Amino acid sequence: MERNAMDKLRSWKSKKHRKPLLITGVRQCGKTYLIKSFAESDFNDIAYLNFDGNEGLKSVFDYDFNTKRIIDELGSVVLGKKIIPGTTLVVFDEIQDCPRAIQSLKYFCEEMPELHVIAAGSLLGVALRKEGISFPVGKVDRLEMFPMSFEEFVKADGGDKYIEGIKKLPYERELSELYSVPLEKFLKNYYIVGGMPEAVQTWIDTHDYKEVEDVQDRILKDYADDFGKHTSSETATKIKLIWDAIPSQIARDNNKFIFSHVKQGARSKDLEDALEWLVNSGIAYKLNLVSTPELPLSGMADNTYFKVYMSDVGLLRRKSNVNYRTILDGDASYIHFKGALTENYVMVQLKCMEIDCYFWRTKADAELDFLTDYEGILLPIEVKAADNTKAKSLHLFCNRYKPKMAIKTSLKNVGDNMDGDTHVWSLPLYLLFRIKEYVANEMGWQ
Repeated sequence: MERNAMDKLRSWKSKKHRKPLLITGVRQCGKTYLIKSFAESDFNDIAYLNFDGNEGLKSVFDYDFNTKRIIDELGSVVLGKKIIPGTTLVVFDEIQDCPRAIQSLKYFCEEMPELHVIAAGSLLGVALRKEGISFPVGKVDRLEMFPMSFEEFVKADGGDKYIEGIKKLPYERELSELYSVPLEKFLKNYYIVGGMPEAVQTWIDTHDYKEVEDVQDRILKDYADDFGKHTSSETATKIKLIWDAIPSQIARDNNKFIFSHVKQGARSKDLEDALEWLVNSGIAYKLNLVSTPELPLSGMADNTYFKVYMSDVGLLRRKSNVNYRTILDGDASYIHFKGALTENYVMVQLKCMEIDCYFWRTKADAELDFLTDYEGILLPIEVKAADNTKAKSLHLFCNRYKPKMAIKTSLKNVGDNMDGDTHVWSLPLYLLFRIKEYVANEMGWQ
């Protein structure tokens, strides 16, 4: 399956001042598969080394950080072959299980820059925040991976012709049914399947929703098992409480995350660490409030007032026990959660595009779903689950803060209008992958 991150790996390989690459991301999002595919297509050989349960491998790093010695032992003793800088890709997988290997990346950067080194781990984001692990600040390049985006899903499911066809069209053109009808169907299937590579591959192989749900159930169980394996029993219990509460918190009218709704009488200080574990592991995302939208938004964010989303819309759908037939056929009683699922979908797509975002809310209950300052441009984004694009909050925001551009995303076709000084684009949910292109055209960067 084609992943957009492959281009980033190839760009890293050709960098003049390349450093070891540290890849983070939620468990089972396809890190190892992508790395091995990269090695197969772009290198003569791979030196793949997995630290999970491998005490002998860990011991190679116990003596010192002499990179020549380490590479010689890894090649001749551990792998039985020569590691050749420039032609061999060295991969340290599950590197969080060997803190000294993480430290060694500093020395590979300084002493052996010609060697291509990639380090990855399923809970690396959690491990790097543990006390006692010395992180090689400034000595590594970083790449965060996510579950497959909608664009990647469509390509994997045989819809590449629609994606490539759309990219050839003028961005302002309304889409004909040649594109809109199949893409709406792909969108429904993405809500059901999500972007976890194993679930997507199962869907491609079988087109059987039940088979997909078996995979999703296993992934959800694996996540829950990790709570106990990598934390204390007390912390694991708290993590599970928050994990189980996410669907109901997302579905609330005022979907600010409230710790007391996780467990009666619970205070934020009792559960904050557990939530941060989920965020650092990549399983959940936090969306912070910005009340005063001044640039940069990161400086105006309220870290105490936030929403929480899941990293995969398919897993949210399954964890929330929404039947796949409900997604396909619709139901009058499904309207409310449909909005929550759609918001989570948009959050996931923005994360996949590495667009940092927040939300905006007033005391008078006006709320804007997403707000970003991508490339220094204040961009409000309003989300609707169907084709109703009335957006009072967006209108209020545009009139008050006068951004040059705004996005309304729904099932309505491509279109635009002026709201005061703001050029508002209607962008179908299945075209969110073009959002950077719309910004570039609006700002005259293309």
